[in-house]
Amino acid sequence: MGGRASQYIKDGFTFDMGPTWYWMPDVFESFFSDFDKKPADYYKLIKLNPAYKVVFDNEAILIGDSLDTIAATFDQIESGAGDALKTFLTDAENNYNLAIKNLVYKPGQSIFELVTLATVQKLHLFFSTISKLVRKKFKNEKLRQILEFPVLFLGAKAENTPAFYNFMNWADFGLGTYYPEGGMYKVVEGLETLAVSLGVEIHCNADVQKMSVTGDKITSITVNGTQIETDLVLSGADYYHTETLFESDYRNYSENYWQKKTFAPSSLLYYVALDEKIPNVEHHTLFFDVDFSNHASAIYDEAKWPKKPLFYASFPSKTDKTICPPNKEMAIFLIPIAPDLKEDLDTYTHYYDILADRLLRHTGYDLKKNTLFYRTFSVKDFKEVYNSYKGNAYGLANTLLQTAVLRPSLKSKKVKNLYFTGQLSVPGPGVPPALISGKLAAGLIKKYHP
Repeated sequence: MGGRASQYIKDGFTFDMGPTWYWMPDVFESFFSDFDKKPADYYKLIKLNPAYKVVFDNEAILIGDSLDTIAATFDQIESGAGDALKTFLTDAENNYNLAIKNLVYKPGQSIFELVTLATVQKLHLFFSTISKLVRKKFKNEKLRQILEFPVLFLGAKAENTPAFYNFMNWADFGLGTYYPEGGMYKVVEGLETLAVSLGVEIHCNADVQKMSVTGDKITSITVNGTQIETDLVLSGADYYHTETLFESDYRNYSENYWQKKTFAPSSLLYYVALDEKIPNVEHHTLFFDVDFSNHASAIYDEAKWPKKPLFYASFPSKTDKTICPPNKEMAIFLIPIAPDLKEDLDTYTHYYDILADRLLRHTGYDLKKNTLFYRTFSVKDFKEVYNSYKGNAYGLANTLLQTAVLRPSLKSKKVKNLYFTGQLSVPGPGVPPALISGKLAAGLIKKYHP
């Protein structure tokens, strides 16, 4: 999971510090099936109903747990939008099946991996955008924003993301939104249990400080000051950081290469313990009550702090009573921001005040009055904790020129026994792609090191 799926526990409150959305359950099922297991062997999934709530300036829209329910909601907002949605999602499902059952399981070693009769027929979708596709079919601006929302998981604006990626709308509306009881960290624990059962030894708190290259191979790594001989290295750490651990002559990509790349946003996060329940919100609640284009411009065009940010809020204790004390509530707030921004305590206080004002306006709940404690996590933390390049939270954006073979390679081109996995490589950002990335890297290792 790119190392982001960690956990924060304090005073009976258990927070997921990384991913909070469980989408694309078929990818998880496929992963565990490789070991003759299934997700249910390790954690219990709950399908959320509603999947999430979207708060606009003057109304809120609930996204249900079935396509028929969602289509009915669309019809209430825009006449004929329900049928238009079903047609739109038929195409999205087709793209999903092509992408998830075929394309994303290619290791990105050659452009010809992507050339099939099916992909040639979809070629036009790579030269249009999600924004253009959505705006052709729907007139209501709120419905447009809801349909453009899933591509935020790919790390780019809808107007810069190929239309083919509307398969994320099928992941959203077609497959639904789930929650692992106990939190997303239950998935991590499941992966750990599986790995240990297969004989994997896991060493925590192990700081890899150096990799020693002799000839064209890594011969040893230095961990917590101790040199360890190695036959092969697979790094799930930040790609850029990994390559700083050995001499520049052996690196796949230069500093200039990384500087020119389009990165997905970083995040300003708050993990908040509340002393009483909060009304008028759902497990996942999106606050789209300000102008999205201004916030997007601040992230992607100007690289500055947004004046009026959109934000996402997760209230998992609405679903799961085991993760906080009785009659209490917990919240995770996320504001997407540009990577590499400067920040300080005043920054955190300022944006917490913004969250509190907006929450009070839309829910009647006094956030600051009911806060027991909160913890922040932002750009400097992504740098310090995860060695994340410029403090990015989600890796490289999935733009046309950063897709498949155009992403950083899973296999080092200069060091024969070095491989990479995770959000900066193939296929891209997100929890399901991270699982797929590991499988692809394992396939390459078996191919080149039988």
